[in-house]
Amino acid sequence: MASAAAASRIAQIHCTRKVNTLIRHIVMWKLKETAEGASRADNLQKLKGLLEGCRKLVPGTPLHLEVGFAEPGLFSTYDIVLVSDFADKAALDAYQDHPDHVVVKQFAQAVAEARQCVDYVV
Repeated sequence: MASAAAASRIAQIHCTRKVNTLIRHIVMWKLKETAEGASRADNLQKLKGLLEGCRKLVPGTPLHLEVGFAEPGLFSTYDIVLVSDFADKAALDAYQDHPDHVVVKQFAQAVAEARQCVDYVV
């Protein structure tokens, strides 16, 4: 049986250990055939560039960011996906509200026919 001092030390470690708050933010879009005077293919390229431009908008946002296209020949219901990780909810909120990100959201809304999003703690 552990001594009272050892049990107290274990409890202290558990109380001071930082809780994992890393948040993964995943968004998928299915684009319209044409929108904003451009084809789906052109808008995919533009959206990818805009999303990749969101790296390091504010400190801690995002820790990781990748953008991928659906692969021809593989089953996909969406055209493009964003996967990004944030230090915590405050960092995700700062990213969401950043003026440069707002511009990206406006473009995505104009060219997308559907959007899905999920945020979860890793």
